[in-house]
Amino acid sequence: MVRSFSVTSALTVLLWAGAAVADFSGHGGMVRAVAVSPDGSRVITASFDYTARLWDFGVQKELGELSGHYGPVNTVAFVPGENRALTGGDDGAIIVWDLETRTSLRRLVGHRMKVASVAVAPAGDVAASASWDRSVRLWDIAGGNEIHRLDHPSGVNAVAFGGDGKILFSGDKDGAIRIWDTATGTRIGVLRGHDMAVTDLAVSPDGSRLLSAGIDETVRLWDPVARTELRTMRSHEGPVFGVAFAPDGNFALSGGRDGWVIHWSLETGQPVRFIQAHDRPVWAVAFTPDGRFAMSASSDESVRVWHLETGERIGLPGEGDTEPKPWLESTHPGAKLYRACANCHSLDANGVRRSGPHFARLFGRRAGSVPGYTYSTSLRDASFVWNEQTLGELFEQGPATYLPGTKMPLQRIPDREALNELIDYLKILTEAEKCTEPSRD
Repeated sequence: MVRSFSVTSALTVLLWAGAAVADFSGHGGMVRAVAVSPDGSRVITASFDYTARLWDFGVQKELGELSGHYGPVNTVAFVPGENRALTGGDDGAIIVWDLETRTSLRRLVGHRMKVASVAVAPAGDVAASASWDRSVRLWDIAGGNEIHRLDHPSGVNAVAFGGDGKILFSGDKDGAIRIWDTATGTRIGVLRGHDMAVTDLAVSPDGSRLLSAGIDETVRLWDPVARTELRTMRSHEGPVFGVAFAPDGNFALSGGRDGWVIHWSLETGQPVRFIQAHDRPVWAVAFTPDGRFAMSASSDESVRVWHLETGERIGLPGEGDTEPKPWLESTHPGAKLYRACANCHSLDANGVRRSGPHFARLFGRRAGSVPGYTYSTSLRDASFVWNEQTLGELFEQGPATYLPGTKMPLQRIPDREALNELIDYLKILTEAEKCTEPSRD
């Protein structure tokens, strides 16, 4: 695939076609939606296999299955401030989930056709659902009661609340974006610009701008107060299915049928980076709350994670990994924690290429010094060496704090005893005889 676009001095472009690795894999059908928890620790994916799944983001481990729909699951949203989430599916139902027990709390029933999108107001008390039955419905989450029904002239693909929850945006198959007063259920405006169906909507963190994706191959930026279109962004070769605002509101993501994820500057309206994310359509995209990573959900039944500074894919080792894995059978107390490290790092300098640098001779090695590895700026410019102290500080503070911008998605290890056990086991493994430096030949 060849892409043509203007390049300015501020534009960095990476065309990435990384080696095959497993990511958030386990669904038995295309993944249509992905949502990241407000604290960034968990992810929920929704699939055509009739399930949604809850994951630990740091180690990309499945925590449990949310099974209760009688058809494909199309959409998911976390409830702010609560250990709950909502899903919507082809069965026309919205299910409210207890994420601690992974059980259904209640079903919100009223739609007569598939639910394409759900959104939750910032206060966590009201939900909106968009359906192909030509309606949007507002729900009292706690009681399960329908508050308002907002009728449309065509099927509705997307909904998003304004920043304070008093406004709702809905995107139709006719290409219009309708604006609603959530207190009264009355329509207060319409945004027109898309030539074909609107597929997704996202509201900026400060509530001042709206992003829309369309079948017409465009991403559009709107000022919903002035009812004006600010930018039309074109670079996808096919319909665009998903959009997301960065946490700072200055950048955006889009994904589409062409399998690409595009990282946009909203100031210039130009792509910052192209990522060849999947060989099949990308249905949804999301940022992590710190803005370091992008997530893409695809028809290939996986969700992948991308480090935005470098465009590198963060994931598990792929096919053909025959390296020894002593930590799987070790009785050392640090071996269990090390399994998370093994997802992204090889022990051998000549081993399978993973998303992180190899660990051969790690202790005493200057940070950011493995030849040929694409480091983030924070590590490329580092001057310290890895040892018991620096590794301890890394995991006590958390990678994002200790090395801002790093690729490492893992969470903190606040338990000092467990951390000491991990460091001890890491030292044993990385100083073992089999951890050899690359051949000089």
